[in-house]
This record gives sequence, C-alpha cells and structure tokens, in this order.
Amino acid sequence: MPKSETTYASNQVLDRREDKVLAKALVERKLLTIQQAKEALAKLRNGQSSKTLEQYLIDSKILSEEAILETKASLWNVPFVDLKNYEVDPEVVDMVPAKVAREYMLFPLFRIDETLLIAMTDPKDVKAIDKVSHITQLEVSPTLSTRSSIEDAINRYYGDKSDVVIAEAADEEIQDILESIEAEALDEESEEEKTAQDLERLAEEAPVVKMANKILINAIVEGASDIHLNPEEDQLRVRYRVDGVLRNSFNLPKNLQDAIISRIKILSNLDIAEHRVPQDGQLRLKLKDGRAIDIRVSTLPSAYGENVVLRVLDKSAALLKLENLGFEEDAYKVLTDLLSNAYGILLVTGPTGSGKTTTLYAALNRLSTIEKNVITLEDPIEYRLPLIRQSQVNIKAGMTFAKGLRAILRQDPDIVMVGEIRDTETANIAIQAALTGHLVLSTLHTNDAAGAITRLEEMEIEPFLIATAVLGVQAQRLVRKICPDCKEEYHPDIDIPKEVLKKFGIEDGDKGELKFYRGRGCKRCKDTGYRGRISIQEVLPVTDRIRKLILKSATSVDIKRAAIEEGMRPLVEDGWIKVLKGITTVEEVLRVTNMD
Repeated sequence: MPKSETTYASNQVLDRREDKVLAKALVERKLLTIQQAKEALAKLRNGQSSKTLEQYLIDSKILSEEAILETKASLWNVPFVDLKNYEVDPEVVDMVPAKVAREYMLFPLFRIDETLLIAMTDPKDVKAIDKVSHITQLEVSPTLSTRSSIEDAINRYYGDKSDVVIAEAADEEIQDILESIEAEALDEESEEEKTAQDLERLAEEAPVVKMANKILINAIVEGASDIHLNPEEDQLRVRYRVDGVLRNSFNLPKNLQDAIISRIKILSNLDIAEHRVPQDGQLRLKLKDGRAIDIRVSTLPSAYGENVVLRVLDKSAALLKLENLGFEEDAYKVLTDLLSNAYGILLVTGPTGSGKTTTLYAALNRLSTIEKNVITLEDPIEYRLPLIRQSQVNIKAGMTFAKGLRAILRQDPDIVMVGEIRDTETANIAIQAALTGHLVLSTLHTNDAAGAITRLEEMEIEPFLIATAVLGVQAQRLVRKICPDCKEEYHPDIDIPKEVLKKFGIEDGDKGELKFYRGRGCKRCKDTGYRGRISIQEVLPVTDRIRKLILKSATSVDIKRAAIEEGMRPLVEDGWIKVLKGITTVEEVLRVTNMD
C-alpha cells in the first residue's frame, strides 16, 4: 500500500477511535441515547459518510456545535469558552499577530502573570501553542471555542483595529502633505485664469499627487460608497458617504482646488481644459492586497468651480449571496421560489441608493451556470461578473435600453437583466421577453412593491399583460447597523403600534420588557453609533388573488392590502424585526421608510 494511502487509513482509524470516545461521553452526559450513538457510528463505519461523528451530528442537527464542544472540552480537560461574553483588552490582542491568529484559528483572551489564555478550535494543536508561546514569551493555556466565534472575534478586533490605525495614519499624512504644500507655496496666483498646460503641471506636482491619492485611499479605508469634492467660496470640502450618510472628512485650501480636481480628471481620462460642461469618466485603483477598485467619476460645473463626485465600486459587493442580504427566512424562500421560474419578470424596486443593483447581482450569481446564457443591459456596468455577457447602454451611439434589449433577445438568452425600466418601449419589450420564455430581472423606481404594478400601468402596459408576465416584486431600503463595539441597551419612550407588538407575540402591557439597542458612538464608527448596512425588504408574489386585482386595475393600496392578508411582510414591519433583533435602531427604520 502506498505511503499516502497508509497515512489516510491510519487517520481514519484514529478518527473512528475518537468518534467512539466522543459518543460514549455524549451518552454519559445524556445528550445522546445509546440507540442514537449506535446508529450514528454504524453509518460512519459502513462508509455512508466520510464525516467525523462531530460533523455528522452537527450537520444532521441532532446536536448543536456548542453542546458537542462542551463535551470535548471535558474530555480534554480544557475550559469551553463562549467568546460572545468576552471583552478583550486591546493590549492582549496586540500580543498575537493577526496573521498567526488567522493561520492557526486562535484568539488571545487574557493574560494572568506569565500565562496567556487563548481560544482555539483545536487545543491539541501543539504547533500553534508553541508558535504563540515563542512570539509572546509566555506560557500558553488553551481553551476550546467554536470556529465561528473565533472568526468573529478575529474580524472584530484585528480587522477593524487595523482599519482604525490606517485611518489615523492617513489623517496624519494628510496634515503632513498640507504642511509641505504650504511650505512650497504651490499656487500663489490662484485667482488667475490657468491654461491646460498650467493645470497639468500643477496636477503632476508631488504634493498634489499625494493628496489626491490620500483622498481616494481614505475613502476605501473608511468604506465610503461615494467621494464628494465640493468647491466653496473659500475652500474645497471633501466629504465621504459612509453607510448611506454624507459626512465631512476634511477641508482643503481654495488654492489647491484646481490642481486636485485636475489630478482626478487626468486619472479618469477627462478633458482638464473643459470646465463648462459635465463630464463622466472612470479610473481603477490596484491595492496592495490585490483588490482592484473601480471608481466612476462625474463632474458638474457649479458657482465656485467644478463639483466632482466619485462612486467607489468594490467588486466584493458584486459577489454577495442573496442569503447574506438580510432577508428573513420566509421572505427569502418566496424570492428564491420566484427566481426558480423558467420565464416571467421579477422586479426590484426602491429609491436610488437602496441596494437594488446589489440584489440583482446576487440573484444573477445564484442563477448563473455554464448551462445558461445570461445577458445584462446596464447603464453603466458597475461590476464585471463571470459567465455573464454584460452590455452597456450608450445613448450617444444610439444604444438605448429598448434597442439593446431587442438585440439581446436575438442572442438566445435564458436570463436577461435590464438595469432599469425607464420608458414604455423598454417595458413593453421586457414584458414580451418574459412572455416568450425568458426570465427577466429589472428595477423600477417606486416606493413599495405594490406601486410597481400601477407604475407599469402608467407606462400604458395592458393589465392582462402585467398579470400574465410579472412573477413578483421585491421592494427594499438600506438601514444602518448598530456598531457592535459601542452597542448598548436602552428603553425608548415611544408608542409601538399594538398590531406590530401582536405580530411578535407581545402583549401591550409587556412593552417595558422589550429590549432596544443603539450605538453610543466610538472611534471605530466615527462616533455615529452605526457601522455597516443591511436591507429591509418586502416581497410581493403575484398570486391568483393579486392577478385578479391587476386585471381589475385595482389601486396599489388595494393590491398591498391583499398581499399583506396573504402573508407579505411590509417594509416597516421587516424593519421592526431587525430592531427587535438588535441589528438596527427605531430611528433608522423610521428614517428610510418615511414613517412618523
């Protein structure tokens, strides 16, 4: 027998021995019956599964991971630690490098004299223990914890901590650059009319190049979706949109304005001599970690100079999965059922910046396979996706949504994604495509899901076509998530609707027992109390009842009422669920849903 096969066989024997020991311990602790233990070991022994007993019991949902690990901890004579209950001293975290923590899947908890306590997924990993002991020059005492909780702790303490350090370093560097610019007296005649050559020379000055780079890098570090360069009478204001809210970052001297904006225009292949008309361009940044960030640039003439807005497009957003977008279980099932149809049209609605494109890309990632021809028509293409043919609208060249969609239908598509239905012609072609055997995904600008039906009617689409072609409508908004580092419990003085309380099984008299959360504000969230965003949704499937209402040209109010009676959870109610789960705040839900 080859050596590799011998090793594999011996490992299997070792695993099976450990399985028997674990099974016996679980029975002794009355977590498994003798019959359950015998059946599980028999399946593993007979080759019905290549998993360990631990994996089998967890995947089969017979026992939780925590229950099994607590048992293993007692077998190995090590403590079991739930990291959710730990607040770790940053100085202790700094003792173990992030690279080591991720490589060996461990996390430092606290130090007692010359002993460092660490959480591990495998407390028997002698190599990992020796590595930490060598780095810290301390005796290491291992504990057992779940992989997911260790990963969460690593991301929370190492990921965010490094971001803060980078951001602070960037702020200091910006100040250094400003001081060097003042020392060099970069542009003493800022009020004079500059030629294109002057602007190009200024834009290539080392301090200006550094400052433009810092503006871009800072935005990526802070997780900004947009960068705003706003000229004012006596300064150039730099603002970042983070988690959907604009906030001031820093202000630059007015004499830097033309040079900074010209630098951005050069990077975006725009005409630096043209200030009188809007321009659009794009640039790409390659980061040291290998990520490529695309940035879409738009300029607009204003009273005090050219206003520049840069949209930051991080490709990782296009790789999100539907299950990670914040759907509650029932709404997720309805949406995936709609996506399983071979033909029909599914609409995603909401205002600008509500995450519609991200949801569409997540749906395409789910649907795209080598057996299906998926084609998109976008304005513009925000992210490049594998296996998908993406085309862009070009109005100047005559490539409108309607013309592009006609051409796509001659390309033998199975699935078509249209960035937005803006006019009657595009709506008609999309409906016809849905009726002729294609699954069509698109967006509309409406306030709620039911409003999409009446919006199509306003586009002069016949009700019988809408009732036949439309599979369903999903509406959404983005709410900011409470910062996990400064999250605190509180009791708001608000009147919660009785019908909302009833849906959550809460009697009116028990309101005082409800737990609400908010962020106090800290360094990591820039004192906002929020970090990151999640979507709230409502999903309206076109059922027989809804179809009859559409054929009668019912109002959106009637359609919405019927959908709620059939089980649709409206946006506000979905927001309340996330409030009661401690994900977001009451104020956020009311802000994005325009409710009092």
